[in-house]
Amino acid sequence: MNNKQTAIIAARNNAEAEAKKEALVKKFGFSDLTKNHKKTEGINLVIAVGGDGLMLHLLHDFEKNPLPIYGINCGTVGFLMNSFHEENFLENLAKAQISTLHPLRMNALDEDGKQHSHIAINEVSLLRQTSQAAKIKIEINGQERIACLTADGALVATSAGSTAYNFSAGGPIIPLGAEILALTPISPFRPRNWHGALLPANSKIKFEILEHKLRKVSATADSREIRNVREVVVYEDKTISFKILFDPNHSLEERIICEQFAN
Repeated sequence: MNNKQTAIIAARNNAEAEAKKEALVKKFGFSDLTKNHKKTEGINLVIAVGGDGLMLHLLHDFEKNPLPIYGINCGTVGFLMNSFHEENFLENLAKAQISTLHPLRMNALDEDGKQHSHIAINEVSLLRQTSQAAKIKIEINGQERIACLTADGALVATSAGSTAYNFSAGGPIIPLGAEILALTPISPFRPRNWHGALLPANSKIKFEILEHKLRKVSATADSREIRNVREVVVYEDKTISFKILFDPNHSLEERIICEQFAN
């Protein structure tokens, strides 16, 4: 970034993030996103001061105009963020490396016959809504693979999302660029010996909710939840390319590798 006026900055709603945002606005003249109401004309970079939640929120906000985003960590984990060093901030920004992510597309049909379509950077998850286990038929590219998964639910994760909910549910961590999706059951009861699958990124995964009126299931794309679904189709949406910037020697690829050796 050569022109400091081409960046817009947003912060999480807490004192630490707001203070860092105000310092950057004052020192470098960045435009404040909250004061410009998402006006992006002439803008070619978004700076996010907060945690992974803010990063995901901004990626969704700019879904139709995917601007590169550089994150500064003021959250808990900060997996998608960078450390803050004010003295060499512009230098780090200029050297930042781009990681390109394609989101998942979730097309869900609810009990009323209404269609819903949302994207997910991390994962699409299906979860039971009642005390009864969900019963889900799973098809991959039109071929039935599991006639009835009895479980709390199931999820499909990208490589970027594989270290989050997917990993907590017992799914594998996927290296960035592997062109693989993780299909992971959530607390499966039957079949007992099925622990999930690794699928080519161009796979189309269809979930059919069996006994959907009795065993109600919700479908969630990142934070967007659809209740009482009958059918959910998930695939990678190559028409959308998100770009996240990372400091040199601290790329998203390196972070995903490090997660596999963490204590």
